Amino acid sequence: MYEHRTHRLLNRAAFAIRIASHTLVALCVMALALGIGVLGYHYLGELGWLDALLNASMILGGMGPVDPLRNPVAKLFAAGYALFSGLAFIGVASLLVAPFAHRLMHSLHLDEP
Repeated sequence: MYEHRTHRLLNRAAFAIRIASHTLVALCVMALALGIGVLGYHYLGELGWLDALLNASMILGGMGPVDPLRNPVAKLFAAGYALFSGLAFIGVASLLVAPFAHRLMHSLHLDEP
């Protein structure tokens, strides 16, 4: 996926495309994660669509739930979704930082005469 250490550093245009592709993947992961949360809060938590979106967004953003959940299945979903959201955050952050980290490491290990 990335260039080998013996290859030249990517030019700015190719690097911009790499950043854009990583950002697009990160946005897709966040949209999928948000969709899972909205569906779970709506169907299992018996919340309206807007309240489900609010709760899923707050959990995914690390803020915490807004509406109290009343049934055990919804509470189990919320616990699992909170753990999933933490891992999704780490994964998305990694996707966004990876091109910059690789470029930095690659520039430090170039074998230039």
